Amino acid sequence: MELKDFHTKLDRIEKAALAQKNVLTFDEAANYIGISKSDLYKRTSSREIPHFKPRGKMIYFDRVQLEQYLKQNPISTIDSIDAQASKYVTINMGGSK
Repeated sequence: MELKDFHTKLDRIEKAALAQKNVLTFDEAANYIGISKSDLYKRTSSREIPHFKPRGKMIYFDRVQLEQYLKQNPISTIDSIDAQASKYVTINMGGSK
């Protein structure tokens, strides 16, 4: 097994382990959501991302809240927009006849 393959397998195992945890450390959270530690620090400092400081120094994250944070501002597909437009036109144009 090549070193690259080994690291790929190890990354998959680590991500699977993180998916099982409910509370993540700072480093785990950065890895889980795929951003740098400095970016995560900026987001916690600006209170943009939900986190916990039970003892005032160490930062922890709820995995479910991180997933909700990542799912903010969904972008609609073209098909979804077309369906909404058709429904809007049907309702508004149908009522004015």
